[in-house]
Amino acid sequence: MIRSLLVANRAEIARRIVRTCRDLGIATVAVHSDADAGAPHAREADAAVRLPGDAPADTYLRGDLLVKAALAAGADAVHPGYGFLSEHADFARAVRDAGLMWVGPPPEAMEAMASKTRAKEIMRKAGVPLLDAIDPAEATADDLPLLVKAAAGGGGRGMRVVRELDALPAELDSARAEAASAFGDGEIFVEPYMEGARHVEVQVFADTHGTVWTLGTRDCSLQRRHQKVIEEAPAPGLDEELRRTLAESAANAARAIGYEGAGTVEFLVSSAGRAYFLEMNTRLQVEHPVTEQIYGLDLVALQLRIAEGERLDPEPPAPRGHAVEARLYAEDPARDWRPQTGIMHRLEIPGLRVDSGPADGDAIGVHYDPMLAKVIAVAPTRAEAVRRLAHGLERARIHGPVTNRELLVRALRHPEFEAARMDTGFLERHLAELTAAASGHDEAASLAALAAALADAARRPGTATVAGRLGGWRNVPSQPQSRSYRAEPGGTEHEVRYRLTREGPHAADMSDVRVLGAAAELVVLDVAGVRRTFEVTAHGDRRYVDTPQGGFVFTALPRFPDPTARAEPGSLLAPMPGTVVRVAEVAVGDRVEAGQPLLWLEAMKMEHRVTAPAAGVLTALHATAGRQVEVGALLAVVAAGE
Repeated sequence: MIRSLLVANRAEIARRIVRTCRDLGIATVAVHSDADAGAPHAREADAAVRLPGDAPADTYLRGDLLVKAALAAGADAVHPGYGFLSEHADFARAVRDAGLMWVGPPPEAMEAMASKTRAKEIMRKAGVPLLDAIDPAEATADDLPLLVKAAAGGGGRGMRVVRELDALPAELDSARAEAASAFGDGEIFVEPYMEGARHVEVQVFADTHGTVWTLGTRDCSLQRRHQKVIEEAPAPGLDEELRRTLAESAANAARAIGYEGAGTVEFLVSSAGRAYFLEMNTRLQVEHPVTEQIYGLDLVALQLRIAEGERLDPEPPAPRGHAVEARLYAEDPARDWRPQTGIMHRLEIPGLRVDSGPADGDAIGVHYDPMLAKVIAVAPTRAEAVRRLAHGLERARIHGPVTNRELLVRALRHPEFEAARMDTGFLERHLAELTAAASGHDEAASLAALAAALADAARRPGTATVAGRLGGWRNVPSQPQSRSYRAEPGGTEHEVRYRLTREGPHAADMSDVRVLGAAAELVVLDVAGVRRTFEVTAHGDRRYVDTPQGGFVFTALPRFPDPTARAEPGSLLAPMPGTVVRVAEVAVGDRVEAGQPLLWLEAMKMEHRVTAPAAGVLTALHATAGRQVEVGALLAVVAAGE
């Protein structure tokens, strides 16, 4: 029996494991980097051990430190979560060699699946359908498009889609460099890229007595940069024969490597309905909650019981209903998925299951994945589950960095998604549509800006409401008050004008708007006969305005902007805090073309290209590989023109 468990991970998955351990009566030990010293997962565990440093390579990826932490805290078992060292066979062996229980598959099974190239050889012998690899030296135009993939690791790192043969050598080099940086292994391979394919996976569980469960299917087709964004179970629109093929292939894959514990076998399903093996993840998946919701199981508890030697029932329980999960990321989809940092003041999504990493007041930094939370809805039918999830996200209170919330809501309500006609190219294909200003958005934003201005007026010292501040002595109309706000991220500026009268405030430029109430945190407007409520929260110069139809974020602008807060034309400023991982082979004085990559920044486990804003001459280059930069740091200058 496990009495004390060390969770060798952080954030959402660490909190998830601690929650189950508390239900089972198991004491927990957390580990934390210096950046995570005050993180919820460290606070919620029964004990916590510091891993000195901030970078993952110095902390959560140090297997020796994790084993020492477990022994020092008196733990008798280790759960790796997902990511970091969860699929490292050497770490599993080190845990076992230290006399600790490993909550995961045997190291030999992990090694068999660690390299995607070796995994495919094993699957071929087991009769699992798969795509044949292509020798890049012999690739022709008839083979296009191609997919370059890292043999180790996952999460979209070291992965490139190649649509032009001339671009293949450069993409191979780029993928090798990223794979080596991310996984310490630069091995890559090439296979056909299947246009219009779906990403479908099967959850497997195997005990130590020979029983293997397959817990239905999950569709994970909605992805950005080959990383999942929306997942659901069961995968819709598959005929019974295909479901049977997927389940049998997944079970055969698990048996072929002597698997134990939780694992996921991933497939590409072509538009013609044929399945091809992608990889097997020898760990719990991020998207496991959708399977939990329809099977009524706690998959973490199941992992722990299997590690303790318990037998699975001969057959798993029958599934019921449909579940959909959306990953809430701190990123800006309209700006190349740029990750965002800052303080998460409030994260509240009532009525839905929310598995979150940060808590209110926590800082979102640059060292780790930008996922803030997973939001899960379950209902008897797919249509109801999708509707519940979209509605809950729309009404969420998210006060902090910019997120992908709006994109999630629009994707869930897109006609193709509602009809289950999606594939792995869905988000890329519809990105402009999903991030464009919606019809009526400007009008709604103007009303929200008015609410922010009225709440700011009510927030002045000594008053509870705007109307309550006004004395009866005034018998002449007041001059209009003016406030300016910029919609975030980096959007339209709204100048709001309102007049304070004996009867209360009036909107100066909106004839169909009446102010019914204006307090510091709640503004009520009558808009053309329809009553609208606006909850307003202030944090510094930011104003968060929440309505039943969605949320708005504004920056209150000063009356007199700082004239020095400008950059010279052609300046390339760091769009986010991060680390310069590579610099292109260019030098000051070289001519560069518009859009030419000059350097690559890594932040939140993703690489971002910084490109020349226009054709011209590179007149300054301040970036070097390994340099840490803050947001707004000057990286380079390109003088436009000949």
